[in-house]
Amino acid sequence: MTKDRILYGSSLIEYEVEYTQRKTLGITVHPDGAVTLKAPANTALEDIQKKVHHRAAWILRQKRYFESFGTPATKRQFINGESHFYLGRQYMLRITEGKENAVHYQNNIIEIDCRDKTKAEEVLKAWYLERAQIKFPEYAKPIIEQFSAYGVKPKELVIKKMEKRWGYCTNNGNIYLNPRLICTPRCCIDYVITHEMCHLVHRNHTKAFYALLTKEMPHWERWKNKLERMMI
Repeated sequence: MTKDRILYGSSLIEYEVEYTQRKTLGITVHPDGAVTLKAPANTALEDIQKKVHHRAAWILRQKRYFESFGTPATKRQFINGESHFYLGRQYMLRITEGKENAVHYQNNIIEIDCRDKTKAEEVLKAWYLERAQIKFPEYAKPIIEQFSAYGVKPKELVIKKMEKRWGYCTNNGNIYLNPRLICTPRCCIDYVITHEMCHLVHRNHTKAFYALLTKEMPHWERWKNKLERMMI
């Protein structure tokens, strides 16, 4: 990643550039206001700056959109009484000391049993990962079958920790999903899987890509917006 910035009117736009094997430039504005740009490996810095300047008004609109929802005052903690999410539902943490590390949920409580209470975050995140490994393939199966009509299927479905992506599709057909998606509603997870499956048919975000996405998931924008608003 390399960092750069441009001045658009009186607004300073800072962004990070990741050089990849893709053929076109793509810009993403994240819920925390960060701006990232993916560019072909041989792209000149001047071309990148021109692209950002061309899309500056849209970037600022997106940043204001996310700012309108506000952000958590403090980082979510792993203590008794703190709220956390699982499949879009909000739960309250209850942490107890036990002989084994385990997580259980019932009603509106997620109970974390751990040998060392200071390890509650580690135990809960490990449980989230386990649930993602179970649920994501289950949710993906009917979507993959749905896309067999286009003669495509992922080479592999991989769960990978990522800071700024919910998912992505590689050139060789692997689909990567962020385990943090397990905190979001199932329709948000379905949206990310469907989005990446569409990339197996259309590599870039063209009109044909969005036409296919709309055909296979007519209300995808609703779940995209829901996903972007979730602070997890």
